[in-house]
Amino acid sequence: MAEDYEPTIIAFVCNWCTYTAADLAGTSRLTYPPNVRLIRMMCTGMVDPKYVIKALLEGADAVLISGCHPGDCHYINGNFKARRRVKLLKEILPRFGIDESRLRLTWIGASEGVDFARTIKEMVSEMKALGPSGLKEQMVL
Repeated sequence: MAEDYEPTIIAFVCNWCTYTAADLAGTSRLTYPPNVRLIRMMCTGMVDPKYVIKALLEGADAVLISGCHPGDCHYINGNFKARRRVKLLKEILPRFGIDESRLRLTWIGASEGVDFARTIKEMVSEMKALGPSGLKEQMVL
């Protein structure tokens, strides 16, 4: 594996909590790797499993889904819906040749910028150890 390998992480984040935490991390000048691409969703319950599979098949090395803590969802039960979907995705990802550790679900509240930065650092470190997914190269268009 190349030493200069930098993983790409696609993060589907809740508008009300994790996106705000990412903003807080930035305004607090916390440092974390630039490997993450945020996709702001109104709620993690809106993350369709097709989005996750498509991101991984098109070259993302990992996907993060992150939102409000259970019980604090602005849409009542969106984060519970996301948790059920992630559980199912982790069961079917191996069928696509995708290691389930490439998908992570976290709960990061609006005031938890430090947790956001730590999560991204951990994911980048784990993906560097795991290496490139190689799925994009395997796909035949």
